[in-house]
Amino acid sequence: MNQENHKKGKGKFNVEETVSRLYPFIARVFDVYEIQNSGETLYFYGTPKTTAENIEGVLWEPLQQFGFGHTLKYELGEHIILVFPEKKAKEKTSLNLVLFIATLFTTMVCGAWMLGVNLEEEPLQLFRGLSFTLAIMAVLGSHEMAHYAMARYHGMKASLPYFIPFPTFIGTMGAVIHYKGPVPSRKALFDVGIAGPLVGLLMSVVVTVIGLNLEAPASLMFDPGLPPLFVIIQNLVGTTGENLHPVAFAGWVGMFVTLLNLLPAGQLDGGHILRAMMGKKAEKISFLMPRILFLIGLYVIYWLKEDGFIWFFWALLLWVFAAAGHPSPLHDKVKLDKKRILLGIIIFILGLLCFTLIPFKSIP
Repeated sequence: MNQENHKKGKGKFNVEETVSRLYPFIARVFDVYEIQNSGETLYFYGTPKTTAENIEGVLWEPLQQFGFGHTLKYELGEHIILVFPEKKAKEKTSLNLVLFIATLFTTMVCGAWMLGVNLEEEPLQLFRGLSFTLAIMAVLGSHEMAHYAMARYHGMKASLPYFIPFPTFIGTMGAVIHYKGPVPSRKALFDVGIAGPLVGLLMSVVVTVIGLNLEAPASLMFDPGLPPLFVIIQNLVGTTGENLHPVAFAGWVGMFVTLLNLLPAGQLDGGHILRAMMGKKAEKISFLMPRILFLIGLYVIYWLKEDGFIWFFWALLLWVFAAAGHPSPLHDKVKLDKKRILLGIIIFILGLLCFTLIPFKSIP
């Protein structure tokens, strides 16, 4: 093994110790005949024992645990695995915080508006919308934090949620998380994909139960179509009133968001779950989903004479998502266990219980 002298200040990096830790993993997929190092970068020269995809799948997780990244190269007739320490940059959360505070404000405005507050005449009554803010942020935040926690559990790199303040009827367009790097396995893909809808839907049910026990002071400016799950909860709670308190409406929003996220296409949560369950066969369903939504929109508009343009909008979005395809997990050949398959079926059934043909009806 050839070694270059380290510069001063890098004495903490021990070549022999690092090689002894990493070599057993590399030797599983790579027949090493020479090792060199330059600074903290190790060069393993050898012959691959398997495909590049399998090498990536085998090495990613153990090297990540030791804080190393790697690259497989072919240069001048030789195969080389470069192993290098990954520098962990401190995560900047200032933008997350600013967007979070802005979303608190915009959702509070909408909550006050739902309660009939005229903010131009009574701006201090803004805080009457706090109940809706807490409810909708709990629903959306729990969904994204479940994704975040599960991604970190599986060693994936994920950002904290970015909430999106927006002047819609709920004051936000939800929240997103940014993922970096590969997905290690189908198991990880499934767990991360299902965590958000599962936790978010549970929070939606809790919020709905709380909201249905609150007196609704005024009707909303539109009539939301109630999905079967919401109606079931209404029957269990024993409420029959048509008006919804903003907190109960936040639960409705959570169910609708869960439905949209569970659409089995592209890189939506439903697309992740189905890809983990079915492998590449899921692409066929992902291809059909936009066309199904388009037909639903046609049915609502031309047969039911109601507003079904939201299904056209989502059909267009899914066409884009499906066209982008779905990246393969590193351990793509390792199938899911039966418990996860069953859980996946259950979450899709729950998603269907959140479906309503006509989500929004204008009040005459």
